[in-house]
Amino acid sequence: MTRGNQRELDHQKNMKKQRDSGKVEGKCQDDGFSVAACKQRDSEIMQQKQKKANEKKEEPK
Repeated sequence: MTRGNQRELDHQKNMKKQRDSGKVEGKCQDDGFSVAACKQRDSEIMQQKQKKANEKKEEPK
């Protein structure tokens, strides 16, 4: 049973380490944007990519 306890302690230690390093928060925090601004930016980028893909798809060969 000690291995289960050790696994739990290692899991808690790892979560604390990730939380302290900021990796859990994601990329938006690194860029200095709020979560809403980051989602908006990502949405616009994906819409542009989708538009380009649709245009390329509709081009006659």
